[in-house]
Amino acid sequence: MILQRLMVHGTLQTAVLELLRSLPSAFWPRPCKRLQVKPEDAKPKLSSNTGSYNQARQDLPLKIVEQCGDRTFQQLIEQAARPTEARSAFFIDGSTLRMPDSPELRSVYPPASNQYGESHWPLLRILVAHDLYTGLAMRPEWGAINGKSAVSEQGLLENVIDRLPAGCIVVGDANFGVFSVTCTATQRHHPVVFRLTMERAKALAKGAVRDSMDQHIRWTPSKADRRNHPELSADAAVEGRLVVREVQPTNGAKPVLLAVFTTLLEDKADAVIELYGHRWNIELDLRYLKSMLGLEQLCSTTPEMVAKEIDVGMVAYNLVRAVTCVAAQKAGLKPRQFSFTRVRTVINAFGPMIVAAKTKREAQQWADLMMYYIDQARLPRRRKKRPSYPRAVWPQPQKYPKRTD
Repeated sequence: MILQRLMVHGTLQTAVLELLRSLPSAFWPRPCKRLQVKPEDAKPKLSSNTGSYNQARQDLPLKIVEQCGDRTFQQLIEQAARPTEARSAFFIDGSTLRMPDSPELRSVYPPASNQYGESHWPLLRILVAHDLYTGLAMRPEWGAINGKSAVSEQGLLENVIDRLPAGCIVVGDANFGVFSVTCTATQRHHPVVFRLTMERAKALAKGAVRDSMDQHIRWTPSKADRRNHPELSADAAVEGRLVVREVQPTNGAKPVLLAVFTTLLEDKADAVIELYGHRWNIELDLRYLKSMLGLEQLCSTTPEMVAKEIDVGMVAYNLVRAVTCVAAQKAGLKPRQFSFTRVRTVINAFGPMIVAAKTKREAQQWADLMMYYIDQARLPRRRKKRPSYPRAVWPQPQKYPKRTD
């Protein structure tokens, strides 16, 4: 399942063939009922048919997959070397994933609908949390977008926050800059840096906001907050700062006011704004997960297999990030200065050779060669600013009749 995620447009068939090609015969248990000697061939071989592999991944308990993801992340984040000045901060953001049309998935993750009717694809909302420095990601949380069991990104964050590393800073955009999320993070002893909408910033400041503002704020819940979150205590409040700076968008547009609420009381205001400025990294991380690892359109047709597919996809992502961290440490660079796509391609090329090596020395030689080519996967330092283009969609010249069945 990890091989399938790492491969470009990987299918179960290609993953099985790669598995059979690379794994040594000593990997398989003895006796193995799948290794049968045919009369015309004295050497036993495994079948490349995917039926048994598909059944095996369906029989794999989801709890084991979740524990594997949590253990992998915990070990990698503890071993990742980072500079002493690098803060422990996690960016959070949400996205949507599509799934095949099946009765089970439609009942758990209803499709979207509008005035023209119901769409075809079941959809789920997913929330991810990525480390600022290494890019390593926690096992995500997800739920339905539509229907009676619909969940919000704020609700998903309240579920995932207990699994964050102790004391790490939580950074999010204006969607998370609400009292309920801020209060939950503070109660879990996590400092926050959340962007605020201009309307909420004005309400907290009790007046107009201006550039260079750095004001102490005691944030208390509004009537709407208490109505939507009746579990809030009577004396619920969060002590923090409202930091406002005029920033210049990278697309050359007019400067805008950026309002940020933070519970970092001792940090300089410019350092808080700079920390939030790195939030764009999680947008790139989501692109890698959805486009490079193929999680944008899932293949499974049952809720349990969807969960396994997402969790295993995150393990594959973290493996690429872990190798990148090793290369960055040797080169004295930051992990995010390496191309995720190129590192994944190098791992795909040399991983099977390392596994199939007959001796430890041969495996180490292949591993050293792999790290040599990963060191060449550094992102270029552009001297000229790249132009920014407005978002647009390519036109669809052909129109097909709508299905009626």
